[in-house]
Parts: sequence; structure tokens; C-alpha cells
Amino acid sequence: MGANSADSLSPVVAADHPGVSELFAVLACGEISAFYRLADDARMSPTMAGRVALARMAGAEMRHFERLESALTDRGLDVYDAMAPFVTPLDDYHASTHPSTWLESLVKAYVGDGIAADFYLEIAGRLDPSVGAVVREVLAETGHSEFVVHEVSAAVQASTKEKDRLMLWGRRLLGEAITQSQYVMAQREALTDLVLTASGDLNGVAALFDRMQQRHAERMAVLGLV
Repeated sequence: MGANSADSLSPVVAADHPGVSELFAVLACGEISAFYRLADDARMSPTMAGRVALARMAGAEMRHFERLESALTDRGLDVYDAMAPFVTPLDDYHASTHPSTWLESLVKAYVGDGIAADFYLEIAGRLDPSVGAVVREVLAETGHSEFVVHEVSAAVQASTKEKDRLMLWGRRLLGEAITQSQYVMAQREALTDLVLTASGDLNGVAALFDRMQQRHAERMAVLGLV
């Protein structure tokens, strides 16, 4: 991340900040949602290799969910109660970005999930080290992006029409993700305070979203969608 990233500054958010539990909860909700979405999308693959690749990604998401479940339990919270406020916004995001093709599902797995990860990793360095370590662990790459890059790159090189369609899809993913993240922040006071504290102020939050868009453009470029 760039030199202006919050990750380059000293931690300012204490481990007992009320927003930490909400952060773990929204991440847990995102991980379990990613698990069943990837498992479902795997059925669209025209090859067994593709099904296995997405199944492995789904398995990694489940392990991340279990880590967050433990973190919430350690804080005396029930994971399902903690996740409840975030279920509808995440379901709305996935409903509005439901892939209609195998390639759309791959772009969403690579680009769409990366948008959310960028948002939280940007502030991880300003969280108490014990909290930041959990965030980094559960948002680490699932290790299967090489398959996605190969599949999508090959397809867009072979078809300009496919490339144009997937470029529009990528822009839609970005817009919907930012809309939903802003909605969640507006609804959850403790989480909003955590993000504002970690970012410095509203200008810092705006800069964070700018960097998210930059990272999104970089991922799209890796896929050949420029």
C-alpha cells in the first residue's frame, strides 16, 4: 500500500474498542457468505479443475470464519448474534452482484473479494497488534488467484466482447461494494468510530476509498481488463 496508508502509522485503536467486535462480526459474516457463494459458483465451472479451485477457495474462507468465531467467543460474544446486523447488507450486495457466467464468478472471486479486503487491511496497522493480526490472517490471499488470472486472461485475450463485458462487471462490483460498505458504516456507530479513528478523519476515509479504487484498477489490469 502507499506511503499514505493508515497501515504505515502507529496503532491508535485499542483492543477493547467496541468497534473491534463489530469489525470481527462483519468480517465473519463476509467469510461465511463467501464460503457458500464460492461453493455454489463452483457448479458453473465447465471443468473439474475449476470446480476444485473454487472449492479450495471456499475451504479457506471457512477456516477464516472459524478463526473469527474464536476471536468473538474469546470476547464473550456469540458469533451468530454478532453477525446478525450485517447479514442483510451482505446478502443485498451478493444479490445485486450475482454472477450469470463462470467468468463473472471468477472476476467476483478475485476482484470483488479483494475490494472488501483492501478496505479492512488499510486500517489494520492502526489497530491494536492483537486485533490487526487477526484481520490480516483472515484476509490473507486464499492462494488460488493464479488459476483465476489464467482463466480470465485467456478468455479476454480471445474475445473483445467478453473483455468489454467483464470490464463493465468489474466496475459494477466496485460501485456496489463501496455503496454497501458506506451503508454498513452509517448504520453501525461503533464500527464507524473505529474506521474514523484508524483513518484520522473524514478526509482520511476519503483517501482510503481512493486507494481502494486504485488497487481495484491494479487487479483488473492483472486480469487483462484494461
